[in-house]
Amino acid sequence: MKIVFRWFGDDNDNVKLEYIRQIPGVTGVVGALYDVPVGEAWPREKIEALKNRVNGVGLELEVIESVNVHEYIKLGVPSRERYIDNYIKSIRNLADAGIKVICYNFMPIFDWVRTSLNMPLPDGSNTMAYDDSVLNHLTPDELVHRIGEESQGFTLPGWQPDRLADLKKLFDAYKDVDENALRENLGYFLHRIIPVCEEVGVKMSIHPDDPSWSLFGLPRIVKNEEDIERLLNLYDSPANGIALCTGSLGINRKNDVPALIKRFASRGRIPFIHVRNLKFDGEGQFHETSHPTSEGSFDMFAIMKALYDSGFDGYLRPDHGRMIWGEEGRPGYGLYDRALGVTYLTGLWEAISRMS
Repeated sequence: MKIVFRWFGDDNDNVKLEYIRQIPGVTGVVGALYDVPVGEAWPREKIEALKNRVNGVGLELEVIESVNVHEYIKLGVPSRERYIDNYIKSIRNLADAGIKVICYNFMPIFDWVRTSLNMPLPDGSNTMAYDDSVLNHLTPDELVHRIGEESQGFTLPGWQPDRLADLKKLFDAYKDVDENALRENLGYFLHRIIPVCEEVGVKMSIHPDDPSWSLFGLPRIVKNEEDIERLLNLYDSPANGIALCTGSLGINRKNDVPALIKRFASRGRIPFIHVRNLKFDGEGQFHETSHPTSEGSFDMFAIMKALYDSGFDGYLRPDHGRMIWGEEGRPGYGLYDRALGVTYLTGLWEAISRMS
């Protein structure tokens, strides 16, 4: 297992790459190109520049999150061919630079959704939170405005203003797309790209829906065990995997996250995992917490033990953390709480390995 840390680049992150290098146990970063429009091919020279920057401080760049999928691919319209061709070019260019895993998602219109990016906690920190009762009183445009207002001046992944500028047009395009149609479009996409991934040695890793239920009537197809099985069967290959996110799947209380890990990691279908904790505040309500079991609703020991018992040898990153100790920056992606999370998770891993 390798511990990696998400970094948004010198121009998009208040966390310095040199500080990440100082976190015990972290061997690499999860990176991306944020100045390439969604749907365009990632240029080889920009990928190499990012890799050289990361390697220059003694860290690896082997995981990309994310190469976003253009809406036309999700919609299955004829113009998707151009964007799939571009996606394949990106895969080849990334493989040439030594990238092993590409994370992506297939969520229509909205990526992850929260109703607050800076909910204050009793200890003086703040965190991201979700409340169905709040979302139910928001229009899509109001949600986009709220996210923009609370983003601390950062452009957040999946919430690029230019992409969401005409929400009515996007929603109209999806009005006849149900889960079956969306899954069929994903299958078409996978049949185009997975043979290339097998050829160049890259594993695709799809992120579950976040949260793992329908929002604004949009279809969601990576919500639970049944969905994951269907996804993996769309193209049965080790190159077709999941980025198992404990938070996204664990939000649905019916999902047994340790059991999901054992089921799919033992089959080699989890090349990348996001580990975070959260606390349920009610039905359809939660807020994100620090990583220790005692701080949230998840059994983090059981999660890490499931990974160990399954022979997990992929990449793990500590997911969203609180903003603590007066830090200001990209919501969910401060340095301090995520670094504490790394220390906690590596401590669990060492204890489990010594006990086994």
